[in-house]
Amino acid sequence: MASTSAVLQGVFVRFGQRQLAGPLLILLILAMMVLPLPPLVLDLFFTFNIAISVIVMLVAMSVMKPLDFSVFPTVLLITTLLRLSLNVASTRVVLLDGHTGPGAAGRVIEAFGHFLVGGNYAVGFVVFMILVIINFVVITKGAGRVAEVAARFTLDAMPGKQMAIDADLNAGLIGEDEARKRRATIAQEADFFGSMDGASKFVRGDAVAGILIMLINVIGGLFVGVLQHNLDVATAARTYTLLTIGDGLVAQIPALIISIAAGMVVTRVGDEEDVSQQFIGQLFNNPKLLYLTAAIIGFLGLIPGMPNLVFLLIAAAAAAVAWRIEARSRAVQPLPVVAPPVAPRETHEATWADVTLLDVLGLEVGYRLIPLVDKSQDGELLRRIRGIRKKFAQEVGFLVSPVHIRDNLELKPNAYKILLKGV
Repeated sequence: MASTSAVLQGVFVRFGQRQLAGPLLILLILAMMVLPLPPLVLDLFFTFNIAISVIVMLVAMSVMKPLDFSVFPTVLLITTLLRLSLNVASTRVVLLDGHTGPGAAGRVIEAFGHFLVGGNYAVGFVVFMILVIINFVVITKGAGRVAEVAARFTLDAMPGKQMAIDADLNAGLIGEDEARKRRATIAQEADFFGSMDGASKFVRGDAVAGILIMLINVIGGLFVGVLQHNLDVATAARTYTLLTIGDGLVAQIPALIISIAAGMVVTRVGDEEDVSQQFIGQLFNNPKLLYLTAAIIGFLGLIPGMPNLVFLLIAAAAAAVAWRIEARSRAVQPLPVVAPPVAPRETHEATWADVTLLDVLGLEVGYRLIPLVDKSQDGELLRRIRGIRKKFAQEVGFLVSPVHIRDNLELKPNAYKILLKGV
């Protein structure tokens, strides 16, 4: 015993706890398919499954770009295996001890079978089928299609992106390290969307397996209850069907959450804000549209026979949100500065000082790009421009005019403007 603990301690010291977390989790999932689990352990794992699905969805909503959650295809596979192993373990408990009552498979399955559907197995069956249809037909199919198209477009765009990186490298705009980093990012994008295209099949297969497991549990429960435990058909059908519906619901709800997370990851557009910021900023940013929505909903609420209170309440809420956004925008908007009157100047004769000299080549940058051209902030753009002029002069035999660089606060922060004789 002491030698075994010493070996385990040596393994943990050599490989580390993080490296062993994945293999131990897979072994635990596989063990659940074979070893019988008591109801308390089933409750623990069912709750853990729900918690993991919620964590995955929150992470999918908070990432800025899909590659920030590059492990998501593997997470899909592991969560699918976890749900299937829990289905196998709960099926074993339901068929062995289902005749003892609704709490035979644990409190979680009992709660989902009684509290959520009111103890009515017909209602539970309908709710379960609706969840499966939503997950299988709508969310999973749409997310799989988006991942397939994204993978195809990413692969088609790889040669062009590689050529653009090579062109920037040859022109001296980027170094070897930056070019290597960009190439790795492009390859990772292609691998990610390709993996997401295949991982979506796991979720679809999980939905099909859920339907088949439910049918097998109901039919097997009838046979076990009637033939082995001498229950009448009605009691056996009610008992085993409620347990099966509870088992199916406690597995399908996390599956639905994971499918929603997959859809959010593959449908992300832009990498400056997370989903919540994009949703609020783009959907509830125009007070005029909210006022129009409030007017339409309020008009519908005034029609006789409609639920007037609900419609008028929603209309008032939309108008209140629009008024708040409008008031906030007025508070943030700076007041116009009135310039003092300028005294008229006496006109003088035109001289050469009145002629504005134009640079042949000019570059204007926004304030966020100033560190690129400031020597005190280790800006390398001036050195690279000098290198390009020198290389051009050596190859072509013509000296390009110097580039005059200045900042322009009228430009966007990350924008720049190239001028040729002021144009």
